[in-house]
Formats: sequence, C-alpha cells, structure tokens
Amino acid sequence: MSKLAAGRGAHPEDSRSDFATDRRLLLIAAVAAGIGALSTLAAYMLLHLIRVFTNLFFFQKLSDAFQSPAANTLGLWVIAMPVIGGLIIGLMARYGSEQIRGHGIPEAIEAILFKKSAMSPKVALLKPLSSGIAIGSGGPFGAEGPIIMTGGAIGSLIGQHFHISGAERKTLLVAGAVAGMTAVFGTPIAAVLLAVELLLFELRPRSLLPVALACAVAGFTRPFLLDAAPLFPLQTPTIGATGLLSCVLAGLAAGALAWTLSTSLYKVEDLFHKLPVHWMWWPAIGGLAVGIGGYLQPRALGVGYDVIGDLLQNHLALQTVLALLACKAVMWVIALGSGTSGGVLAPLLMMGAGLGVALGPWLPGGQPALWPLVFMAATLGGMMRAPIMATMFAFELTQDANALLPLLTASAVAYGFTVLLMPRSILTEKIARRGYHIYREYGVDPLERHQVAEVMEHKVDTLDAQLAVAPTLARHFGAQQRRRAFPVVRKGAFIGMVDRGMLLAAMNEPSVAHLGDLFGANTPVFALPDETCRTVGARLAVHGLERLPVLENAQTRRLVGIISRSDLVKPSFALFDEEQQQERFRDLPFGVRLWSAQEEEGGA
Repeated sequence: MSKLAAGRGAHPEDSRSDFATDRRLLLIAAVAAGIGALSTLAAYMLLHLIRVFTNLFFFQKLSDAFQSPAANTLGLWVIAMPVIGGLIIGLMARYGSEQIRGHGIPEAIEAILFKKSAMSPKVALLKPLSSGIAIGSGGPFGAEGPIIMTGGAIGSLIGQHFHISGAERKTLLVAGAVAGMTAVFGTPIAAVLLAVELLLFELRPRSLLPVALACAVAGFTRPFLLDAAPLFPLQTPTIGATGLLSCVLAGLAAGALAWTLSTSLYKVEDLFHKLPVHWMWWPAIGGLAVGIGGYLQPRALGVGYDVIGDLLQNHLALQTVLALLACKAVMWVIALGSGTSGGVLAPLLMMGAGLGVALGPWLPGGQPALWPLVFMAATLGGMMRAPIMATMFAFELTQDANALLPLLTASAVAYGFTVLLMPRSILTEKIARRGYHIYREYGVDPLERHQVAEVMEHKVDTLDAQLAVAPTLARHFGAQQRRRAFPVVRKGAFIGMVDRGMLLAAMNEPSVAHLGDLFGANTPVFALPDETCRTVGARLAVHGLERLPVLENAQTRRLVGIISRSDLVKPSFALFDEEQQQERFRDLPFGVRLWSAQEEEGGA
C-alpha cells in the first residue's frame, strides 16, 4: 500500500462524490438536446443537397430525388464533372474559408484542443455546401465527415452565445458533431462511442450526459426526416470457435489495408505540396483522377451506399469487386490528398467490405456473408483507432447481433495492428503536420485521485499577528531561516502568509508595526482538505503562488496544514509505482522465469 493510500477511511460526514459536477450540467444538457435536433435537420439538408448536386452534375436537372451517379449517360464527359466540382471547392476554400478542406474530423479535433472549441459561421455554411458539391460531382466520399464538422459548428456557434467555459463549449461542439452522425447513419450508440474514443478526450458526466442526450434526440428525430430502418439490414449465422483464427486473420488484413491507405494518402498529399501551383487548384487536379476512375468504374463515384449494401449481401462478382476496390482506393486517396471536402467513413466501409468479399472464401469457420461485414468494421476500427465504436457502428448499421463477437475480435486486432505499426492515425497525422501533437491516451489524472489532506504538510509553524515586524524579520528570516513563508494567525484564525519580501517592504512603512497590519479584511487564497490536488494545483498556477494554507473551512479559518507545489509531485510517485514498478508475487512452477529480475524492477 502506498503512503498516500495509507490511513484512508470512510467517515459518516464524508460528502465527497464520485464525480465533479454541478447544476450547470442541466443547462448544458438541455442546450445539447436542442443542438441534437438542429444537427438532425442539418443532416437532412446535407443529404438532399448531395442529391441536388448529383442531379445537376450528372443528369442536368434540378431535383432532390435519389439518383446514383453510376446511371449517368455522359460518356467521356463524366471525367469533367469532378474537375468542375473540385475547381468550385478550391475557389470556395481560398476566398471563403480554408477550414472546409479535408474530411472534417481532424478539423473538429483541432478546434476542440487548440481553438477553445470556437468555430466560425462560415464553416457552418460553407462546409455542407462544399461537401454537397464534392460528393454530388462524383467525389468518392461519405456525408459523415461534413456533417460532423457542420454539426460541430452548430454546437460551437450556439455555445458562443452562452456565458460558458471552453470545456462546456467543447461538449456542445461534440454533441452537435455526433448528433449529425446519428442522423446520417442511425447509429446513436456508435456516435456516443465516437465522441468518447475520438473527440471528447475525457470521460466525465459534464460531457457524456449532454452528448448522449444529443444523440438520443437525433435518434428519435431521425424517423421524421429520414428512413428509420437500418441502413444495411443483414442477418448472418453464428460461428463457432474455429472462426476465432479467421477473425484474427481478418483483423490483420484489415489493419494492413488501413496502414496502406493512410500511408498512401499522406504520400499523395506530400506530392500535391510539391506541385508548382496554388493549393486552390489541387481539388480540380484530384477531380481529374476521380473522373477517370468514374469513367472506368461508374459505381465508384459518389457516396456508394448502394454498393456497400451489395457487397454486404455478396451480390457482386469477385472480378467486379476487385476492380471496384482498386478504383475506389485510388480515387479516394488522390481526391482526399488534394484537400477537397468529404468524409472517410463511407469509403472505408466500402473498401473494407470489398476486401472481405475478396478474402472471405479463403477463411474457414464462417459463412461468406459474414466476412464483408467483419472486414468493414475492422478496417474502420484500425483506421480510426476506435475499435469499440467500429464494432457498435457495424452492428447498428445492420442490426446483426450474431456478428457482434467476430466484429469485436477483428476490430480489436486491426486496432492493435495499427497502434503498433503506425505512430499516428489518419486523423491525427493531418493535425501533426500543422505543428500539433495529440496524445490520445487518457486516464484519471493522479492529481484528481488524491486530496489535499493526503499530501499536505500537517505540522506547520505559525506566527501570531501581534508580533512586531522587525524582530520577526530578524528571527525567522535571518541566517537560520527554515521556511520561505509563514502563515500568520489571529486568535487561531488564519489571516495571511508572510515572507521576507513583505517584511522588508514593511520596514519602510511607519503605519505597519505588527504582522497583522500587513493584511486587510479580504479573505486570502486558501485550500480545503477535501479538495483534489488538481483543483489546488490550478489555483496555485492561476494566482502565481508557491504554496497555499489549508484551512478547516472558510468560517473558522483554522489552519490545518500547508500545501506547496512540491507536495503536488507526490501523487506522481504513486502513479510511477503503479505503472512502472514490476513485481512478482508468485513463482511459476518448475523454476520458469518469464523475465529477468532487472525487468521486475522496472529496468532499474
């Protein structure tokens, strides 16, 4: 047992809570619920905007009826459509807002972590418009990235009209983002998991409750505007234990696909940066590759939800699947590398499902219908580094409960593959190239786990308020000085801290004769024994202090200890012992050793 944990005990008067929250949570949750409804409306408008531009570009008519771009009769002119769309997007990005470039999620993360979750009205307007043009002109993207960015912008803009903190505004941004994803796909639980695994960078009631409510509202609102049925209904048979190896192999193959796509994407992006033309022209150049690919494989154009459904149902011949997979991958990598506007989830679903159709017949232990779904989830989990979200996403898209265990296994393996082989994901690599590093692991802060009473110094030397200034300076701040500052008390109540500088300045003030004269009636900054070390650490930083008195309460002001910056290091020692100190409590039979004694001591 660590020293910090020793002596802890429950007391009847202990009023500490499991979570740090207050009544403001109700306000934020209520606002988030409204944002969920607005994001659903935004998703509805975006999907219809894509249909409008699809009809304009490929069928030259004004309509919002669904029409696959693969059904066009343009012939070679189909190559020009993505080029025109890319040119429009380049102009919008240069003269409107550069933030519309990209697939949305990295931009949302950057706003959350480095811009206090503040997004501009331009993004809320131009992002869905540019994405509608990009996808409607044949771009091989999904609508989820744009709606995540648009919903996030709605949440951020509404949050900017309230007197709230940056952390609360972040919650509203994320609530809008994942509510939009819920509306597009009908996957509220996966959307909440996306927030937890990718966007929130914390797991607290102050963020989880508003986000969950926003997704719930979007889920209940969706049937009024969009189809309430699962996007890809599917039912596969259960598999036995023999399928475990196949799930592992599927995860490895999907992880390799994720690694290949991510690596290729940023190599293509590097090539675009070397072009001797302004980045405004890049989407049009990328559109040329999309147009050629669309001419060769028309079903690779656009979102391709119908293609994903056919892949999951095994309705396509293997030769067609391989050609479609190769064409979609090349088009997507070049188009996204050019900096155009569009999402990544739908293309990843298509490419993962295509790989499952190609490799499924070679995998034992399961029906061929299972593997496109498993590969689809595993590719998403490996690429996004969010295996739980990917598992639940695939389940909610299909409502196939029999596939849950294979989905989880393959997604976890793909996640492990990319974590070990790729330092950054497709999301964080883009942000890193802008000069920001994101550390995606998070846990309970050791300063949050420990309270002031556990680390403070209990034995404190105090000075009485009636002591004269000159003798105190000579006695306590001379050659034998033992402390840099001393607490001053009057009739047992703390009134302030005194140090050498204060006393030297007081020597020139005739009106200051005693220590008590140094302090006015204002309550000094202090800490309470049951406050967390994190709270007190922030208070020290805000006020620029080295130490704080610890008082019994604000009424009695009875001094019970002193906490300094050096005391706040103590929880880190406990964390080091827990994380790094390797121990063995039992010997394996027959003298077997799995590692050396040096490794048991943490490499010391």
